[in-house]
Amino acid sequence: MQEFDYIIVGAGSAGCVLADRLSEDGRNTVLVLEFGGSDKSVFIQMPSALSIPMNKAKYNWQYETEPEPHLGGRHMHIPRGKVLGGSSSINGLVYIRGNPMDFERWEAEGARGWGYAQVLPYFRRAETRDEGGDSYRGAEGALHTRYGRLKNPLYTAFLDAAKQAGYPLTEDVNGPQQEGFGRMDMTVHRGRRWSAANAYLKPAMARPNLSVETHALATRVLWKGKRAVGIAYRQGGTEHQVTARREVILSGGPINSPQLLKLSGVGPAAELRSHGIDIVHDLPGVGENLQDHLEFYFQMECTQPITLYSSMNPLAKLAIGARWLLRKDGLGATNHFESCGFIRSRAGIPYPDIQFHFLPLAVTYDGRSMADGHGFQAHVGPMRSKSRGYVRLASPDPRDKPVIRFNYMSHPDDWEEMRACVRLTREIFAEPAFAPFAGREIQPGAEVVTDEQIDAFVRDKVESAYHPSCTCKIGSDTDPMAVVDVELRVRGVTGLRVVDSSVMPSLTTGNLNAPTIMIGEKAADHILGRPLASASNAPFYVAPNWKTAQR
Repeated sequence: MQEFDYIIVGAGSAGCVLADRLSEDGRNTVLVLEFGGSDKSVFIQMPSALSIPMNKAKYNWQYETEPEPHLGGRHMHIPRGKVLGGSSSINGLVYIRGNPMDFERWEAEGARGWGYAQVLPYFRRAETRDEGGDSYRGAEGALHTRYGRLKNPLYTAFLDAAKQAGYPLTEDVNGPQQEGFGRMDMTVHRGRRWSAANAYLKPAMARPNLSVETHALATRVLWKGKRAVGIAYRQGGTEHQVTARREVILSGGPINSPQLLKLSGVGPAAELRSHGIDIVHDLPGVGENLQDHLEFYFQMECTQPITLYSSMNPLAKLAIGARWLLRKDGLGATNHFESCGFIRSRAGIPYPDIQFHFLPLAVTYDGRSMADGHGFQAHVGPMRSKSRGYVRLASPDPRDKPVIRFNYMSHPDDWEEMRACVRLTREIFAEPAFAPFAGREIQPGAEVVTDEQIDAFVRDKVESAYHPSCTCKIGSDTDPMAVVDVELRVRGVTGLRVVDSSVMPSLTTGNLNAPTIMIGEKAADHILGRPLASASNAPFYVAPNWKTAQR
């Protein structure tokens, strides 16, 4: 039986960070177990091919929800990375940290020491921004970020229209002021997808004290009393066991981490008993508090042939791919999400609760359905849904997918926010900046105006933004539903932590890759017992008129 100082389950966004940080001084032996395989595919590494790995069973766990009762019984697709780099190898490459007020809220929810002043140094530690660092942005980190070229005039039309609608422009949505419209950062470096695997794991794999096992399915935590001492895993049809001298760390993400905890006897006692699993510790919050962002695509016809539609035919795609292979530039080197926005849905909301991604093409995020002509769209959706779901075991067999239900749109406020998304987006696309470009409204359609009509559209067309999280949340000692403490140690047992997006107490305002990498960076200091980074005193923006005005 092999023995390591640390065993990390999952080579995703946080797991790759930990593999690097825990092995970097050469003192600790580290094992990473990943069920997926190599990320060497051109479809993973070429940014514009993002919809291909997202839909391949080779790279995606291909989870689906149970019928969602408030969305007409729809089964919603939940792509999760099953490959080195995890979801950072199949995502949309968007780098959004979240609003500073998100982390202030985390503190209020019991995540002491995770306020904005405490997490900002870890965002900076992780990052190298192409344009250089400042008191908010990093210049020496492993994760490279950059802006798009904004060559298509529709990107700037979107920003100009937002300004005409009365919204501010912001220099940096990841800096002091998220609120407003501006350029959107992407995790691209020298034309390649800069996943957590490329940024952290691959450089670290040259170290003799780091081992990475692929196609390894973790089946349960090994215990000595209530202390985690190792992991059992299946690889190539054979069961293996490895032990950890110091700690076992679960970084499987918001679906797999609670599943593995429950399979290992940590979770709600009644659920575990119903599957015949011996209870190590009754922890009712495991798998509960599941949250996500929903979005829809507000699509407009474009009256000029300037959109990416011209690049969607096979010959054009071949040319884009060939140029990317030879030079790592051109349309293959961007995710095409190059401008964005964050606004408040109504007066009385202190900071943005609606996000926009702008795309100069009318297409679904997964690439499966495209308008039959030139068009453009905004992905738009609320950021702080009050709906809560769960991840529960379907059986005690680790190979069986768990039962997942988000209970999307189960809170009445969610409907109010979605209606605001439709109406506020329609205003922006009606501004003079879009006059040279905007034709008919493809979706929802100009006839969709009443609350009832908008609700019906949302019920039929809303999609996940692929940001599941919060199923092993950080919380205080007095919170019975907290799964981990502020140092991410699993409550009620020893030698075991969870480090991934499942530990978020609540969703951040934006995409989850950046904050998940931050969690990995901060967790490494907790695990190694190092002094935490000095708190930042950098100020952040809150709209002075938020109590009385929507913009």
